Parts: sequence; C-alpha cells; structure tokens
Amino acid sequence: MAEANTILEVTAASCRFDVSAPALSRLFSAEPRRILRAVENVSFSVQRGTTFSIVGESGCGKSTLARMVVGLQRPTQGLLDFKDIRRADGSFGPPRVQMIFQDPYASLNPRWRVGDIIAEPIRELKLRKDESETATRVGDLLEIVGLSRADASRFPHEFSGGQRQRISIARALATEADFLVCDEPTSALDVSVQAQILNLMVRLQKEFGLTYLFISHNLSVVRHMSDHLAIMYLGRFVESGPAEDVFGRPRHPYTRLLLDTIPDVEKPNRERRPMSGEVPSPIAPPPGCAFHPRCVQAVERCRTEAPALRREGELEIACHLA
Repeated sequence: MAEANTILEVTAASCRFDVSAPALSRLFSAEPRRILRAVENVSFSVQRGTTFSIVGESGCGKSTLARMVVGLQRPTQGLLDFKDIRRADGSFGPPRVQMIFQDPYASLNPRWRVGDIIAEPIRELKLRKDESETATRVGDLLEIVGLSRADASRFPHEFSGGQRQRISIARALATEADFLVCDEPTSALDVSVQAQILNLMVRLQKEFGLTYLFISHNLSVVRHMSDHLAIMYLGRFVESGPAEDVFGRPRHPYTRLLLDTIPDVEKPNRERRPMSGEVPSPIAPPPGCAFHPRCVQAVERCRTEAPALRREGELEIACHLA
C-alpha cells in the first residue's frame, strides 16, 4: 500500500521495566539488576482504514505495546510516529487516538450516568458549542452503537457486558477518533455477544473509515476482521504479514501451534499437536530463539542463535527453519 496511506509507523520500539530489588538489598546479596523486557525491538506500520491485529499468549507484551501506542506507557527506546492526516472533521494533523479496554465492567465509572460518560470527552475537547448540541451528539452515538437515546440516563450497572462494551465504543467515537486501539475488547464477553461486538466494529470501520490496532490472544476472533496480522512471542514479532497469508500458509512453528487451537467444523478429527509448556520469563529469556524450549522442530542452532526477522515477499518471519 502506498506510503501516503500510512497512519502509524513504529520503529525498533522497546519497553523494559526495572524489577530489581532495592539498591541496598542488592548490595548485601550481590544480586544483579533484573530487567523485564516486555517489548523488544518491534517495528511495524499501520495503513489508514485497515485493521492491524497482534496475537499472542498472555504475558507476551501485546497489551504493553497497545499502551505505548496510546501514550499510557513510554517506550524505553524506539520511535512511534503518527503521520498527519485529514481527520474526519476536516482538520489536518496527527490522528485522534482512543482505546477500548478489555474489561467493560472496570472501564466505565459506576457513579456516572452513561450520558455523562460519553459526553465527558466532548466537553473536554470542546467539540460542540453548548450542552444542547452535546446531548444530541450523545444520543446519536448511542444509536450508532445499537443502543437507545433513553439509555443516556441510566448507570453502567444496569447494562449487560456487551452493552457496556458498546458504551465504551461510543465513548471512543465521541472524540471523533480516527485510530482505535482495541485491547482484547471481546475477551470478557460471551461468544454470542463477541460476534455482535465484532460485527459492530466492522460496520463502524466501513462507515467512518476507522483504523484499528486490535489486540487478542484468540486467532479465531482476529480472523473475522484483520487485514494485517502479527504474531507476538515474548516481546517480539515472530511472524507478520497479510492476514490471509498468515492464516493460509503459516510459516513459524508458534503460529501453527496457535492455529491448531482453533476448532475446525469441517475437520473435527484432524491431527493436532497440543501446545505444551509455558511462556518463558521475560526477565530471564532462554538463549537463542525464545520459542525453542517449546518447539518440536528445534535444532542446536535454535538454542544458541536468535533468529532475525527476515522478509520473504509480504511476510516477515523470525525462524531458522521456516
């Protein structure tokens, strides 16, 4: 896709946390510093109007990366560059970025009515002239996400999980956002409700030209809406490329293991290799390829030499054997 369509460029971004004991304790015990490498040397770009999905197990660093993109977490090194665009309201500048959080039960203020929750960004950013216009905009947003205008007077505890997530989406849209970071927005919801929320997000993307950075641990959810897919393991991308290519011809052993966990109605008795072992500690990652302790194909080179992320066509793979 043309460079002019790039909305976000991430270059060699890393995020590390010092989890060492206090200096005095380390002095007496002769302990070295302990650094947790949550995100390590990640680079990617997101095209406007598309969905870039990041998938990985819990603890792989994907939520930390999402927080870095929205500015809730500073990168230790690297660059996150939002390009100037023509925004939805006609102005020109960096995209307006908002986040949809994982837990709809914790991300909404229980003491505020829904109308005030959605109206807060409108008031803070002065997007409407007066309270009358703000109230009208709140009602419009509630209808856009499939709720009613009357719901503005209710409290969050009066809604189901799926309805609360719709409110969270309405709040994000209230800023006239161009770029939404979705941190596992459906993981706390029932399967039937997940499908409703995903369908809503697809419809809103087509309607308003939104760009999504979609974080998930579930490949079956991601397959529904991704244009580009990156597989993350222990803070690094191990495979990245167009979603159909990654799903159709997975090259990295970890990607294949993740795909094996998806039930297949057409081939219910297909041969599958169950995933074994736990994600290693990001404080003390294994030498060489971080996935080699769990990889059935690992050879000696995998145990000593970390594979670089290399490009093959439109795919990027970090594996000596792929």
